[in-house]
Amino acid sequence: MEQISQLVETIKKGIQEKKGSRIVVADLQGIDGAICSYFVICQGSSPAQVEAITESIGDFANKELGEKPTKVAGLENAQWVAMDYGDVLVHVFLPDVRDYYDLEHLWDDAELTHVPDLD
Repeated sequence: MEQISQLVETIKKGIQEKKGSRIVVADLQGIDGAICSYFVICQGSSPAQVEAITESIGDFANKELGEKPTKVAGLENAQWVAMDYGDVLVHVFLPDVRDYYDLEHLWDDAELTHVPDLD
């Protein structure tokens, strides 16, 4: 479990490195049928920033923990990129796409942690 927590922290650092905003960590561990332990959700203001955030997350996770995602989907249009780290799924959105899918509220019974944006 400690390794998963370290991965979540490292992912947050990767997001913040590229000025990703509105980071939310959804703890799904206590939810029956959840597909993973955590969702990490954030957004970038443009497709280029979404791509940069995705790359930064991958770099931080690989350099600090030796972790690589098993799958990355959505880079073609960079409106919603999903990164699968097994126990942690990362979602990097454009703001309007994030608002439309509203993943944070899809899991109403998850504990949500809102990470303050860096200035």
